[in-house]
Amino acid sequence: MSLSQDEIQHFDDVGYVVKSGLFGEELVDVVLDEIDDLHDRMADAPKEGVGISWEEFGDVNMPKLIRQLMHSELVSLTLNEILRSDAMLDSIEALIGPNVSLYHSKLLMKAANDGSAIPWHQDYAYWKQEGNEPLMVNCMVALDPADQANGCTQFVAGSHKWGLQEHEREKTSFGVFLPGHYQERDDATPVEMAPGDAVFFNALVIHGSAPNTSGRSRRINTFAYNVTGNGEGQCRETLRTDERRCED
Repeated sequence: MSLSQDEIQHFDDVGYVVKSGLFGEELVDVVLDEIDDLHDRMADAPKEGVGISWEEFGDVNMPKLIRQLMHSELVSLTLNEILRSDAMLDSIEALIGPNVSLYHSKLLMKAANDGSAIPWHQDYAYWKQEGNEPLMVNCMVALDPADQANGCTQFVAGSHKWGLQEHEREKTSFGVFLPGHYQERDDATPVEMAPGDAVFFNALVIHGSAPNTSGRSRRINTFAYNVTGNGEGQCRETLRTDERRCED
């Protein structure tokens, strides 16, 4: 299930590549069972070690809905298995080489009717620090069908070759974004996915997603990987030689 040479070339040319059916629907169903009622469970008693960004409605009577949950491997044993699986790591190694460390795992919940837009951005704008290079690769795995109605992710093909763009910053969730925050772009390509599909993308490719205006959730998990030792304080052990979770 590793990426083919054509898929690697596509990744290099446009900044992302889709791998259909990387994980089976039965495995995805186990994840969905593990995160069932997660909004309510985390609102009642957040799990130690996770970081949660909530949807910001400005109405205290609205239910608390998770926008983003960092360290999602702590709320799902199966997500933890997926991030270490041969299917995942074979593909990541094909893109960045054998010295692979987990950068982070996060769950994006984009609830039915209320899931807000994710503004246009490059991940490296969040991740840039002293001594690191944009070597990280993100893999987004669909847990629900993702389409334009429920806010699938869109990518600007070739934008990873533009270098790091100037971003605006706010003290909010997804508070690093390109000018204009979110609006439709003629140069963006929606990537629709079925459960178990994955899209691998470069740390510099511009991407974002529209609000969820449908009656269906759009849950995805993103697994970000780094070249071991790329940046100060990064994990010095590869996932395949050390089964412990690497810290950010």
